[in-house]
Amino acid sequence: QVQLVESGGGLVQAGGSLRLSCTTSGRTFTFSRNTMAWFRQAPGKEREFVAAVGWSGISTAYADSVKGRFTVSRDNAKNTVSLQMGSLKPEDTAVYYCAAGQAITILTWTVREQYDYWGQGTQVTVSS
Repeated sequence: QVQLVESGGGLVQAGGSLRLSCTTSGRTFTFSRNTMAWFRQAPGKEREFVAAVGWSGISTAYADSVKGRFTVSRDNAKNTVSLQMGSLKPEDTAVYYCAAGQAITILTWTVREQYDYWGQGTQVTVSS
């Protein structure tokens, strides 16, 4: 059974920072073979792509709305992926989900249907 567990969410004032982490586990899951991504879903909205990192940690991609403010990284030795969020805005308020998928071309990293495994999500609330 593959599990992705997010942590680090919470309430923060606008302009503040948060660091989300996602820990993965599972006998059939090889973390280093997976593209890891973060998506988010605000109330009444579709789940949207935030950031992704390739298996080596070198290639990354970001949504335009978070570029320059968020940084995604991974530690293949610890089977974790992180999302460092800075200069947070009220519009960043959402449930943030960690996702994993294999054999995803970089051109489709933003497509949520490409990912095989999802976490339960962690709430991030940014107050104005």
